[in-house]
Amino acid sequence: MTSPDKSKELVTKVTLVNDRVQFEGHVDGQPSVAIDYAPPLGDEKGYTSLELLLLSLSSCLGTAVATFLRRMNREVAGLEIMARGERKSTHPTGFHTIHLDVRLTSSDASVAELEKTVASAEQSFCPVFAMVKNNVEIVTTVDVVK
Repeated sequence: MTSPDKSKELVTKVTLVNDRVQFEGHVDGQPSVAIDYAPPLGDEKGYTSLELLLLSLSSCLGTAVATFLRRMNREVAGLEIMARGERKSTHPTGFHTIHLDVRLTSSDASVAELEKTVASAEQSFCPVFAMVKNNVEIVTTVDVVK
């Protein structure tokens, strides 16, 4: 059986696993992920949905940045993206601002190259960023460690 084209359709499933709000998230062929919420609704035995959103945004941006820099023949000895979401005080308490701090370890990449690569990824290549940017302010900073 041929696997579906992941560029056309993605399929996930969450299953409630206790008498609270802990779910197990599934994607065929991948390890499951625990999703939960803080007490009193949950038991904090997994990632919250908003944490997963930040992880998804960070990894999407990171994938594009690492790929572009490598295509430019720049060393990517390390790449970290710290995401911090500031939540709204009223319901729904999603994010009003997300801060992304991109830290590249490279002996030959410049801050200007990293800034250009991040901007290109944000504008054209990271689908998660494209879906979030019109609903949440996203502030990105970059740093290169030699």
